[in-house]
Amino acid sequence: MTSAPPIDEESRNTMVRGSGTPGRDAADKASDAAEDASNSKGLEVAARAGYVAAGVLHILIGLIALGLARGGSGEADQSGAMGQLTGSPGGTVLLWFCFIGCIGLALFQLSEIFFGAKGLSDKDKLKARAKSGGQAAVYAAIGVTFGRYALGGSSDSSSSASSMSASLMSNPAGTALLLAVGVGILVVGGYFVYSGATRHFLKNLTGLPSGRAGTAVVVLGIVGYIAKGFALGVLGVLIIVAAVTSNPEQSTGLDGALKSLRDQPFGVWLLGAVALGLMAYGVFMAVRSKYQRM
Repeated sequence: MTSAPPIDEESRNTMVRGSGTPGRDAADKASDAAEDASNSKGLEVAARAGYVAAGVLHILIGLIALGLARGGSGEADQSGAMGQLTGSPGGTVLLWFCFIGCIGLALFQLSEIFFGAKGLSDKDKLKARAKSGGQAAVYAAIGVTFGRYALGGSSDSSSSASSMSASLMSNPAGTALLLAVGVGILVVGGYFVYSGATRHFLKNLTGLPSGRAGTAVVVLGIVGYIAKGFALGVLGVLIIVAAVTSNPEQSTGLDGALKSLRDQPFGVWLLGAVALGLMAYGVFMAVRSKYQRM
């Protein structure tokens, strides 16, 4: 008697899905379609463009901060950087590119919440999903801002931060929440410094070139992560001070944090170093788009 040929895993999964209820079959097909979309080459390309967009943003903020250190004016934050793009040749095209890239990266991170944590323990799954969710929210917000400027709109990050702080302080639990936000930003800044000092960021990269090119990428990452962490640390401290002193004017976003740094002893030199570090981080993010583990 001839034995039946073995059934491979894919065929078995198809048979199992096919033996379910119509509703379950539809859900399985929708899930498979969503996972296929998350693994598509188009979404990967758009997501990598998001890293380039983040790099452009940090380079521009660094340039504005460097100008502030040299006695110039401007807003060293997202609104200031995007405002500069608006008035430059080809700026609108670059704004749309950055919008598409950031939204693509946000969608990719959103898909990672559902499909990127397979094979991990429950504890590691929770961490990975929380990280992906946070990054999806951040890049979606940046992308929306890029889109607003591409359509001819504008925003004032410093004023928005101060208004939000004042609004929080007007509520009974608002001061505690603002304090928690400041501590959270301080912790994130510390993590950036840690990642740069220990080269922890390298675990997200793959296929780095050997020799001087690879060394240059690592150095850019170290300097950039530490500089961004320091800038976030100053921002976190200012928010904490605003919460403790009940003075929302102390909380003026990244621009206010960098200008506050400039006004400290040796602040011009510190601000110049942070500005160069932010630019290094921007270049690193652009390079990261090629070597990021997806």
